[in-house]
Amino acid sequence: MAQPQKFFENLSGVGKAIGVLTSGGDAQGMNAAVRAVVRMGIYVEAKVYFIHEGYQGMVDGGNNIIEVSWESVSSILQVGGTVIGSARCKAFRTREGRLKAACNLVKRGITNLCVIGGDGSLTGANLFREEWSGLLEELVKEGKIEASAAQQYSHLNIVGMVGSIDNDFCGTDMTIGTDSALHRIIEVVDAIMTTAQSHQRTFVLEVMGRHCGYLALVSALACGADWVFLPESPPEEGWEELMCVKLSENRARKKRLNIIIVSEGAIDCHNNSITSEKIKDLVVSQLGFDTRVTILGHVQRGGTPSAFDRILASRMGVECVLALLEATPETPACVVSLCGNQAVRLPLMECVQMTQEVQKAMDERRFADAVTLRGRSFENNLNTYKLLSHKKNISELPKDNTLCSSNFNVAVLNVGAPAAGMNAAVRSAVRVGITEGHKMFAVSDGFEGFAKGQVKEIKWGDVGGWTGQGGSLLGTKRTLPAKYFDQIAEQIRSNSINALLVIGGFEAFEGMLELAEARTTYEEFCIPMCVLPATISNNVPGTDLSLGADTALNAIMETCDRIKQSASGTKRRVFIIETMGGYCGYLANMGGLAAGADAAYIFEEQFDIRELQANVEHLTEKMKTTIQRGLVLRNENSNENYTTDFIYQLYSEEGKGVFDCRKNVLGHMQQGGAPSPFDRNFGTKISAKAIQWISRKLKECYRKGRVFANTEDSVCLLGMRRRALVFQPVMQLRDETDFKHRIPKEQWWLKLRPLMKILAKYKTSYDISDAGQLEHVNVRRPQHSDMGAI
Repeated sequence: MAQPQKFFENLSGVGKAIGVLTSGGDAQGMNAAVRAVVRMGIYVEAKVYFIHEGYQGMVDGGNNIIEVSWESVSSILQVGGTVIGSARCKAFRTREGRLKAACNLVKRGITNLCVIGGDGSLTGANLFREEWSGLLEELVKEGKIEASAAQQYSHLNIVGMVGSIDNDFCGTDMTIGTDSALHRIIEVVDAIMTTAQSHQRTFVLEVMGRHCGYLALVSALACGADWVFLPESPPEEGWEELMCVKLSENRARKKRLNIIIVSEGAIDCHNNSITSEKIKDLVVSQLGFDTRVTILGHVQRGGTPSAFDRILASRMGVECVLALLEATPETPACVVSLCGNQAVRLPLMECVQMTQEVQKAMDERRFADAVTLRGRSFENNLNTYKLLSHKKNISELPKDNTLCSSNFNVAVLNVGAPAAGMNAAVRSAVRVGITEGHKMFAVSDGFEGFAKGQVKEIKWGDVGGWTGQGGSLLGTKRTLPAKYFDQIAEQIRSNSINALLVIGGFEAFEGMLELAEARTTYEEFCIPMCVLPATISNNVPGTDLSLGADTALNAIMETCDRIKQSASGTKRRVFIIETMGGYCGYLANMGGLAAGADAAYIFEEQFDIRELQANVEHLTEKMKTTIQRGLVLRNENSNENYTTDFIYQLYSEEGKGVFDCRKNVLGHMQQGGAPSPFDRNFGTKISAKAIQWISRKLKECYRKGRVFANTEDSVCLLGMRRRALVFQPVMQLRDETDFKHRIPKEQWWLKLRPLMKILAKYKTSYDISDAGQLEHVNVRRPQHSDMGAI
């Protein structure tokens, strides 16, 4: 039964004061979080204060704690680091320091704290909360505050957000800043790969992560690195020889470069440090390869935040204010986390305790336990990397037996428009398929190419270097299979294809439906089939996220950043930007949230001339402030009459004398160049999962020397649903689909639509029926053993 809608109007912030601070190391996206806290706080009529320089500013007081306005956070969304400063604070670690901090907060009536930092910063905040009443008693005794003030401000509420590029905090899938750091790493890796190929070089890249290897692991997955060194998973005894053998084998296969990624905290199974210089010396002395070391350092912390981090931080900031408004004296300090694509609240100290357990396991050299405690995402990444990085010998592959075969023929094809991440998905499918013992076939140019016989076997080495390539190297077309049934059936028969993996957009979904419905006529289609959603439009039913959409969002956001900069320079200018997406407004809406747009027009939320007029009036008022620029996004099919040209002309006419107008149609640049780290990683993982599902289905459907699958659950779409990846029969997804407009009937991201309006100062309703429930950390306790290294 659906949960009834609940709106935040009854959660008034009148009379409340919220302090926001950033503490510990900086991370891209912190400013987006600060902006969201400030604007949401002001929106609910609370007072909001900046606490500059973290806990040091709280202890020092004075001008370090200042009330802020709506305009105070203008133009900080795209800025890296933290504009309110961050500092390590020895004084706050003492009771005397915390006493001064409490006094400074009480004098300003601040009893709600939003802390953005790592586990140390959040642990300090929790201790402060626990001591609060005692600190106030002491301040009353010393005559520094009145007894009435102590009574009025008797409880301190704490809500945390984790800002850390290392992604080393348990309880959240991603911390603010991690995705942006991966962008910096991958930008460097992509640049290095071109020069390394020119000279047949080996590059050793050292990335941050003193205690957590997440950055090293995901960047290794995203660039197809030859070897990776992590603190949680030290290499086995004799790794030096194994690594050199692998590098030699790769060179023998005509691979012109080798990439080795090492986390700064990497160790061997005896707890000895593994440094980038040590690895370089080993490769040079053992193999004589031309080897270079690149230490990325603080480059990883710098630069503008990615679209993912801006949206994540904005969502977390709004959720943080809601949690503070709902808090009672009995509510424990909580941290706002990300699980799948859901914002959740977890008890802060449960998360901190879990994070500390990981370090304890590593200190005790229980490395397998440390990987498990890191969480399912980390463990899946590690397992996927191991699957894809090393080609098994023939003797290691699964063998045929009398009951069922392990050696099947699996075909892979791309369908629809090109989307970044498709090539990473194909590479993953081919390599996992070969590891599972299958023979893999590549189909060029979608279903049309399938019908024409453009089918050939594809080997392990054929997909080397595909991960970072944009577009579709296999070639893709929008053609549906119905008019080619006879020819496709013939190709399946002649090539003995036992299973099909289709990577593509709405046409891929429709094509699978057609093949499933034609099974009664064509026995050749009675094989396991799986579709992976890959489209920048994010309009495929059965999944919250499609491959390629993240890269497209980043392309839109980067363009909007440049446009906003232009508008700031000229003053009093409004830009109308047209995005792609067909009838799906995902790119316009989420791009607007990431870029700080004033409005986004989409098909799913109908608008009329009155709303257009209201938006013009809103921008007219905005031009009277210090923020003299405007940004409006329009989805290409949002309305057939209110076109981009119409809206541009309307704004130009109505804004005469107040602001001038420009328009920009982004077009195919939104398909992006190189895929984002998210799309590389997402494509790699879902494709590996899909091939493993196909392997299981093949074994289930193998009877009397042949594969025969005709059940609904043998034609599935693999999608991200809220918190999990799930396989769903395509026939069951028909009822969830608006085929006329090629979109799902229900779309999760529409719930986030009010966020953009709130952060742009529009009055609106925000459904919080998913919020307000404090959950508990899902602890995956490892099975204890005497095993050390993995």
